[in-house]
Amino acid sequence: MKFERLRTLRKEHHLTQKQVAEYLGCSQQIYSKWENGSSMLPAKILIALTKFYHTNADYIVGLTDIRQPYSDL
Repeated sequence: MKFERLRTLRKEHHLTQKQVAEYLGCSQQIYSKWENGSSMLPAKILIALTKFYHTNADYIVGLTDIRQPYSDL
């Protein structure tokens, strides 16, 4: 599964893969694999990204177009 929304969110925030990877505590290469779908995104990373981008997991994985975190709905 390719997480196209990860790239979109990152670019909307004017961030590089390296900057997001540093926040997550991983290498840019590993983050790139998650973003392009060549490696599965761990649940703990998905949760960290929802907090980082102030969104929800269903939005990141493409199950909804609603961006707000669930607590804001």
